[in-house]
Amino acid sequence: MTGHKPEISPETIEKWQRIVDLIARVADVPASLVMRTHEPYHSVFVTSQSMDNPYQPGCKFTLNEKLYCYGVLQRDGELLVEDAACEPEWADNDDLEHGMSFYIGYPLKWPDGTVFGTICVLDTRRNRRALLFRKGLQEFARVIEADLELLVEIKHRTELEAELQATLDQLELRVINRTADLEEANTALRVLLNSVETSRAEYDANVLRQIKGLVMPHLAKLRSRLEADPAGRVYVELAEQNLKSITSTMSGQLTTIFESLTPTEQEIAQMIMRGQTTKDIARTLSREPSTVEFHRNNIRHKLGLKRSGQNLRSLLLSLQ
Repeated sequence: MTGHKPEISPETIEKWQRIVDLIARVADVPASLVMRTHEPYHSVFVTSQSMDNPYQPGCKFTLNEKLYCYGVLQRDGELLVEDAACEPEWADNDDLEHGMSFYIGYPLKWPDGTVFGTICVLDTRRNRRALLFRKGLQEFARVIEADLELLVEIKHRTELEAELQATLDQLELRVINRTADLEEANTALRVLLNSVETSRAEYDANVLRQIKGLVMPHLAKLRSRLEADPAGRVYVELAEQNLKSITSTMSGQLTTIFESLTPTEQEIAQMIMRGQTTKDIARTLSREPSTVEFHRNNIRHKLGLKRSGQNLRSLLLSLQ
């Protein structure tokens, strides 16, 4: 993991506080520390609440070769100084200001391998108990690194959840917008279909009127003039029969029924035949359901269904 690291939670800090206090008691040292590195500084992050501990939380040091923890980071491993006065490399180190001549420390790392800081113990004397506790101190270092890994995982999962929620929000918005588009399309389609049905009814009525008004009278006259031509009369009668067959559906649907209805009633009757309910028709025509019911009652009255109990749609369909 690279980039911004997660914050150390208060619960984790409390846990680390218990760890350094336990280390100080078991190792019998005045100072047990978890240090945090933000180059060029190295600061006390958690410190044991033991007597004679000169290190307070937030105490900051500049990383340099005279700092014990700098040696840990340079070695990327354990640093053991049993007596700084006897080791030229550490004879003038910064921690001798507090008389801390004894030191054991280990690096602490984030899961991606970058440095978090160090865990260490310090004393003013060579401490045999602390030397025997080195393995325990290493194990506590692993515990802290496990906590760092958990914090990273929590941060990662939180970010993924936020991304997932943002994606879900976007999808929900798209569904809402798509649903609105479909509703608009359905409304437009209903209007278009109603318009087509109306145009078809008008076209059929016009064709019917023209056949009855312009063609049938001439056929009747032609038939009367073919009294002496049986073959000619047969052709005329065939033509009349075929025209009647063509107009029979129109006659049942338009002439017999629709010619007695108002334009609005015709439109409503067609929608009833298509199986639309009063609410559907009211929504399509942008009318109140009570208005549609009024026209339905008029249609029933004109078709003699006022008190018959017969289904209006069934009657209309049967007369097609």
